Amino acid sequence: MKKLGFVLLAAGFLAGAYATALDVQNVNWTMFVGAAVIAIAGLVISKTQASAHARSEEVLEVNRGELRESLQNVVRDLGEIVGDRAAQGSNLRDRIDLKLRDDLRRFADARGSMVHLFGLQAYADIMSSFAAGERYINRVWSASADGYDEEAATYLHKAAEQFADAQRQLQEAAQGKA
Repeated sequence: MKKLGFVLLAAGFLAGAYATALDVQNVNWTMFVGAAVIAIAGLVISKTQASAHARSEEVLEVNRGELRESLQNVVRDLGEIVGDRAAQGSNLRDRIDLKLRDDLRRFADARGSMVHLFGLQAYADIMSSFAAGERYINRVWSASADGYDEEAATYLHKAAEQFADAQRQLQEAAQGKA
């Protein structure tokens, strides 16, 4: 059904483009409006199917595990990086890329399920801390690339605090909805 929605969407756009290209001076509005209706119907069908898939129990359970596990890995790995005084410069950047990027991506990919699992307010609270931590990690990476190791260390600690806060909020939300 989702494929049908995409086909209708593409067909509607193509038909609309065709309707406007037939005559440079005058648009065949009947054809154009019909194409627009087809495109809108395709969009509605594809969005409805995507929403139903995102709310399915199996997707929610998989994403619940992804959220918990990926954030746990980030907090653990970031703790190890913070504790390693030798983590500076390219060594620090390599460790961030090697240890954190995949789990940060996994969490971000599964974040849409938080609204369905825990509610909008919990999503906003968790994502606020997560996004701040992610910005700090990016700042650490950039500062270490520019040779500002002291700034990198400062923001590494701030990132660890933000991710720990996000993990705490995720655990509280999971306990509240269990």
